[in-house]
Amino acid sequence: MERDTAGFGIRLLARLLDALILIFFSGFLLYVLKGGFSIGSMSGVTWQLVYTFYFTVTPVVWSGYVIGKRICKIKVKRVDGKRVTVSNMILREVVGYFLLGIITFGISTLITAVMVLVLKNNRGIHDFVGGTYVTYA
Repeated sequence: MERDTAGFGIRLLARLLDALILIFFSGFLLYVLKGGFSIGSMSGVTWQLVYTFYFTVTPVVWSGYVIGKRICKIKVKRVDGKRVTVSNMILREVVGYFLLGIITFGISTLITAVMVLVLKNNRGIHDFVGGTYVTYA
């Protein structure tokens, strides 16, 4: 099966857009609930859990998209071409991205970036773990 996989640049742009969108909406929510906002409230374990939850659940509900990927016209698919499932996304985001990143002190994230840059199929460690790839929609 011939795939039009998304490369490093467009994937990075989509992640940055998602981070900005999440920061904006989380900041707004904190402002409404607490009457103020501090950049310190957007760090630590709580922020990482919100971020990971967003990247794990949203693609399952929204057919492989998160907001940044939708804007960039790319999406996550399973290697068999079907829609991603909760188990795919838990393996991809929680295990392959979040936990592996913590265990390796971020080294796996750097290796993933190189893999997406140099491999013909543009798949990173988290893609292999989750059985997914990112393609143009």
